[in-house]
This record gives sequence, C-alpha cells and structure tokens, in this order.
Amino acid sequence: MSDPADDVPDPTADDAPDPTDDDASAAREDIDADADADRHEYDPDADHAFPDDRLNEVLARIETDEEIVAYLEAQNVNPVARKGYNDHGAKHVEIVRDRALRLYDLLKSGGVEFNGARQQGLAEADEPVIVALAATLHDIGHVVHRHDHPYYSIPLAADLLDDLLPSFYDVPDRVRVKAEVLHAILCHHTEEKPLTLEAGVVRIADGLDMERGRSRVPYEEGGRGINTVSSQAIERVSLREGDETPVQVVIRMNNAAGVYQVDSLLKAKIEGSLLEDRIRTVAINTHSDGVDGNGTIVDRIEL
Repeated sequence: MSDPADDVPDPTADDAPDPTDDDASAAREDIDADADADRHEYDPDADHAFPDDRLNEVLARIETDEEIVAYLEAQNVNPVARKGYNDHGAKHVEIVRDRALRLYDLLKSGGVEFNGARQQGLAEADEPVIVALAATLHDIGHVVHRHDHPYYSIPLAADLLDDLLPSFYDVPDRVRVKAEVLHAILCHHTEEKPLTLEAGVVRIADGLDMERGRSRVPYEEGGRGINTVSSQAIERVSLREGDETPVQVVIRMNNAAGVYQVDSLLKAKIEGSLLEDRIRTVAINTHSDGVDGNGTIVDRIEL
C-alpha cells in the first residue's frame, strides 16, 4: 500500500495552480467575505429546509443523557491518552454533528432527496434525527479500542438507542430508525460504503473536523513531518450553498501542506459517499512569500 504522503501535490510542479488565476482570487475574496463559515453554525431555532421539531427534542435529550455524556468523555481516553491521536471526544462530536446537520440542510435546500428514512417508511422529519444520532454516537467504539472502533461502536450505540428511542417512536419505527443510525455509524469508516445519503453526510462531516490541530490524521509530537505540519495548516472550513452544486466546501489554509489533509483524508471520505456530485470542495492556500508587493500567494485546489 502506498504512503498517503506520496500523493501530496507539489505546489512547485508545472501543473500547479497559477497564483494569479482569476478564479483563485475570486474564491479567496469569497472566503474572506463568507459570513456563515465559522464552526458550530447550526442553529436549531433557525428557518431550515426540513421539519425539525422532532430533531430539536432529540438534541435536547442527547445533551442531558448522563450515559451518552459519559461515553463522549470516556471515548477520548484510548485515542488521546493512550495512542497520541487528537481529540475524538465531546468537542469532535459537537463539530461533526453541527456540520452534518449543516450539510443536510444545504442539500435539502438544493433539492436533494434523501433515501434512508424514506426507504424505511419513515417520515422526512426522521432524516435529520438519523443524521444527528449517528454523528453523536459514531466514535463511542473508542472506549474498546482505537483500532476497528466503528465495529465496536455498533453494539454500544445499539444499547444507547434502545434506551433513547422509546421516548420518540413506537416499536416498528424505532427499529427502523435504529437500523439507519447504525448503518451511518458503520459507514463513517472509509472501509465501508454508505447505502444512504444520511450515512454519506455523517461520513463527510467526520472528515470536515480538520481545522488547525484537529486533523483526523495523527501528528508526531514535537516533530516536523507532513502530519505535524499539515495538521496546523487548516485555518477555516466553510459550508455554504454552491453555484453549481447544492453544497460548496471552502477550506482555507495557511500552508500548502494543508493539501495533505484535503487530499489524503477528506477526499477519501467524499469518495463513495453517494454525494460526490453534489458537493464541490475548494481549498485555498494564502500565505506570505515576502516577495511581491502584498506578499501574498494564492494556490487553489479542487475536489
């Protein structure tokens, strides 16, 4: 198997993006002006493209469920304290859930029809519930081990769902919701391919937690390898309505090494998500070179 670092584009190569490219400059202006790019933008009280009363009730329950809260804390021990990875606990879950719901909202606004809940005979209002629950519980398998954690997440999440879902659904519907949530949890792992768009949203949202120091790729403590440098390069991730696709993801980097995060991690999450044609990703590198008048170079990479 090839080293992912070998796939990092060389910004000095002949086919590298032209720093003076008009599209790149326009994209840079867009990202500077983007008012909705900050993390944790999801507002449950806002006017969304989907019916969200049930979602709001479920979110309120999640925040006060002692067992779920305890798992979100405990699941950080193996990856962080024992393996030296970055955060996989409550903060990671908050970011993934917020971005998954933001993606869902943008896709719905763009006319995308989700298939998971619909094919189970569930209501449209259950789509974001599936997304939110899967995003919340996707990493709890870390309490068992970092390795193969998505597979350990399945029985643990199933137990939690058995306690939570009876407050919102009758027996047939809670079985169906549980099935869809477990499918989405399993498929956040790049080894498994989503069969629903709900699962695809969770899969991509997991990869979007990549801002400075939060990369899903572990970095070497005190080192200067590609993982270390690239994990510090991503300044901002924006999710917004696209011109040609329902969703545009704009990633702002302060170093060309950030391409490693985009090309080796996010690209793998998008591939096989069922949403490849509905999401356009633009990564922009703005950094000072100390040469020209304003000392700025812009490199633009698209997925």
